[in-house]
Formats: sequence, structure tokens, C-alpha cells
Amino acid sequence: MNLYSYLTSLRSKVSQQQALLIASSMVGLVAGLAAIALKGTVYYIHNFLTHVPPKLVLDYIYLLFPLVGILLTIFFIRFFLKNRFGKGSAHILYTIAKKASNVDKSMTYSHLVTSALTVGFGGSAGLEAPIVVTGSAIGSNFGRIFNFSYRERTILLASGAAAGIAAVFNAPIAGVMFAIEVLLIDMSISSFIPLIIASTTGALLSKMILNENILLYFSLRQPFDYNYVPFYVGLGILTGIVSIYYIRTFSKIEKLFKPLEKRRFLRGALGGALLGLLILLFPPLFSEGYIGIKQLANDTPHLLFQNSLISQFFSNEWALLFLIFIIGLLKVIAASITIGSGGNGGNFAPSLFVGAFSGYSFAKFFNLGFDLSVPVGNFTIVGMAGILCGVMHTPLTAVFLIAEITGGYELMIPLLLVSSITFILVKQFEPFSLDKRELAKKGHLLTGNKDKNILSLLQLSELIEKDYTPVPMNAKLSDLTTIIANSKRSIFPVVDENNKLLGIIILDEIRKMLFELESYSEILAVELMTQPTAIVEEFESLESVMKKFEDTGKWNLPVLRKGIYIGFVSKSGIFAHYRQHLRSNFSEE
Repeated sequence: MNLYSYLTSLRSKVSQQQALLIASSMVGLVAGLAAIALKGTVYYIHNFLTHVPPKLVLDYIYLLFPLVGILLTIFFIRFFLKNRFGKGSAHILYTIAKKASNVDKSMTYSHLVTSALTVGFGGSAGLEAPIVVTGSAIGSNFGRIFNFSYRERTILLASGAAAGIAAVFNAPIAGVMFAIEVLLIDMSISSFIPLIIASTTGALLSKMILNENILLYFSLRQPFDYNYVPFYVGLGILTGIVSIYYIRTFSKIEKLFKPLEKRRFLRGALGGALLGLLILLFPPLFSEGYIGIKQLANDTPHLLFQNSLISQFFSNEWALLFLIFIIGLLKVIAASITIGSGGNGGNFAPSLFVGAFSGYSFAKFFNLGFDLSVPVGNFTIVGMAGILCGVMHTPLTAVFLIAEITGGYELMIPLLLVSSITFILVKQFEPFSLDKRELAKKGHLLTGNKDKNILSLLQLSELIEKDYTPVPMNAKLSDLTTIIANSKRSIFPVVDENNKLLGIIILDEIRKMLFELESYSEILAVELMTQPTAIVEEFESLESVMKKFEDTGKWNLPVLRKGIYIGFVSKSGIFAHYRQHLRSNFSEE
């Protein structure tokens, strides 16, 4: 008996809830192992490439590695995946919103390969987003094997993501929080249990298999001191400002690569060359950057520039401090070049990097300028939570992740304080996280509002009613009576010879004229029509359509394709589909 047959047989022998719990443990196991495999692979690729014997290669040959990694990633996507590839958690959010949480099977391995090539070869991005996609794909496909509903598939999808995050950081609570804040916006209490099972399984595997050198882990050197609370408030403001810079800069640089979207290898070569130049000047930008974070947390910043061409110019402490802060800002540019030029990775690790460099710079500034003893290690760590929260809009994930990777909750108060201030500040200027910005613009984003979620799942193209009989513009009243007699509708679109909508005729408004026989050959249809109070474009979002219904008080609105009439959409039709989706997708079983 193969695995599929066994799982199908098992599904028929247990209850729905039991099947979901069994599936979540399996998803946690497989997704956790996938995350560990990716993390370990990148670690050993990185070590091999950066420790090649000097006699065999030039001293700075490693600067070409990011270029090679990006080009290999593009090659794999082009020739092995046939360009069927979606990047980041935004792709998973789109899948939840538009594809009923059905993730393509290829996603269970494609992101492992491509991110290993990009980041392993030095691409300045993180592994967490590819791990989230991989874990989500594993969860979704287990959901299909178990023949689960949309709601249960979504829970398993989120469980896979939770297990991946938990495994890569050995942080089970952070894994659960990430799934809740990013993927499961509309969830019930019963959804927690599968998430906890999967996340715990992933973290346990990480604890058993990965050694501490591979994981991002810190030992606190100084306890929390409430006397520094005002400084933490200042740090929260700084990380809020830097987060806004991060979101806007990343989006702008990604757009710069858009014109070269069809010339993928040229785009990759250009991005790889620019990235190599940045790494030549600022070596900490190589790969994820977790080594640099640890060096700052241990207050050993001189180790950051051992192989840099410009290290000799920064012997002064103030110059070094300035450079550290600038490197934090440049990480945003390096990450956006890596991803925008065709590499695969995410913004999780770069966010932590920028946060660490910002927190360290903030604390060191007061120590150098005012002869204070602000704990640079603690501020480095708390700064990570601030930027992660600001860029991802995940305050709980940020707080619990840092609490777990530091081995305790000593810094819980400053973590909560900085994350809250950052989140409030960023929300004022950037209502959506970096991953959700484009989805929100296209109306593909799930929210905490169940009505909006269901409207997002509906497609306007499925709701267009095309049995309204068009009336030619030169038709007379006598022609119109014949059309009315053969139609069950009370609204009639008036169109020209090119089927362009000119107006609509409403039966109730012309009823009296139908009995004026002497006018049958005199009155034209165009004389009877009125302009619709609103029109709907073919690809408009359902949320926008419902607003037009509400504003106009109408129950039927014409739908156009660039001015050409194609049908009507009715409020009653939307309500009928709404109830159907409510029963099938959001009902508790």
C-alpha cells in the first residue's frame, strides 16, 4: 500500500477533527524537515564557497557568487519550472484568496531549490519566505490528500508555514504567531491546536538536528533595566521611520527591474553585478547576514569589516558607527536587488539585519556622545523586533521570535514597547505590509472582515448575467414592445452598431407609453433611455461593485469591457453566491 492509499484509508476511519490533528502532525514533520534541509544546505554551501583554498581562486572571487546564484535561479525557473513560479508569502496569500488554498505541488520543492541557489551563493535575502511557501504547499497538498474542505486546507497550509518558521528559528510560539498574523486572519479557536502541533513538531526537529551555529541564537549579556525605557521609546520611533524607508525603498527598486522582466538573464546579470559591487565595499551584505547580527550583539563591530576594501578608512569610532548605520540601510537595497533581479528569497532575514544594525547604532550613539552605558546587545536584539514588526506588520511574531531566540523573556517589556510604537507609527503611513501592498491594490487580500474575505473569493466574471436583450439605437417603440414581450427582464440596454452602451431603458418608466399606439412608429429607443447611475468594469473588484450598489440604491448595474456592453451584474446574484461560499468555505464542521 502506498502512502496516498494509506492516508486515504486512515481518513475514512477517524473523525474530521481527528483527521485534521493527524494531518497537522504530518505536515509539521515534513515541513520541519524541509526547513531544516534548506537551512543546512545553505549553511554548507556558504561555508564551502567562502572557505575555498586561496591558492585555487582569487581573493575576491566570492563577489561573483551572488551573480552565479541569481543566474542559476533564473535558469531553474525558466527551464525546469517553465516560469510557473510565485514568490514570497504574497503568493500564498493570493492562493488563499483566489485559489481556495490549493497550492501547486511544484511549490513543495521549487522554493527549496531556488532559495538555496540564491542565498547559498550569497544573495542578500532571507530563507524564511521560501520556507513559508514550501511549508504552505506541503500543508495544502496534505489537505487535498485528506480531501479536506477549504477551511481545513487553509489551516493545514498555515500549519506548514508555522512549522517552517518554528524549525528555522527553533521558535514554536513565533511560528504559531506568524501563521495567525499573516495567513489565518479569519480563524476560530479550534484552529490553534493544529498550528501548535505542527509548530511544536518543527521546533523539536530543529532542536534535535540543527546545531546552534546554524540557528540565530543569542545569550543575553545584560538584564533589562527600566531606567532605559525612554531610550527604548526612542528606538521604537527610529525603527518605525526605518521601516517606512524599508517598505518604500524596496518597492521602488523592485519596480526599476520591471522593464527587464522579459529579459530575465540580462536582469539577473545586472542585479548580480550590482550586488557584487555592494558586497565588495560592505562584506556584511553577503547572504542572510546573521553572522553580522551576532557580531553586533556581542559588541564586536570590527569583525564586520575584516575583508573590506574600506576598513582602513574607518578606524575612528564615530566613522565606524556611521558606517554600521549606513550598512543597515544598504541592506534594503541589497535585498531588493537580489529579489528584484530574479533571485528567490524573502525580507524576514533582511528585516532582522536592518533592525540589529539600527538598534546597535542607536545605543552606541548615546554611549559615544553622552558617555552612557546603554546596553548595545539588548538594543541590537530589540531593534530586530522593531523592524520585523514594521516591515511585516507582525508585532506578536516579532516579540515572541526575539524572546525565544534569546532563550527567555527577560526583554519582554522593551520588545512589547518598541514593537507597539513601531507598528502604530508605520500603520499611519503604510497601511499594508511589504508583502501585502500589491495584493491590496489588486483586491486579492484577505482581511479580518469575513464579508470582504468572501467577496475576495468571488469573481465578477462568474456573476455577469448575459440574458438581457440589447435594443438597437435606431429601434422604434414598436420594435421595443416585441423585445419586451419576449424577455423576462425589466431592464434593456441600448447599444450602437458596435455594441457600445448608450443607455438603458427601464420598463417601469415607459409602461404608459406602451399603450399609446399612435406613438409606436414615431418614438425611437434612444428617446426612452436614461443613463445608468453607475457602471461596472469587467475586472472590477466585488468590494467596489458592492459599494456602487450601496451608493446608487440600484439592484442591477451594466458591465462594460472598455465601453462595450457585455451584461449586467445584480445584487441578488452576488448575495446568492455569497451565501453559497459562506456555507462551503467558512462553516464550522
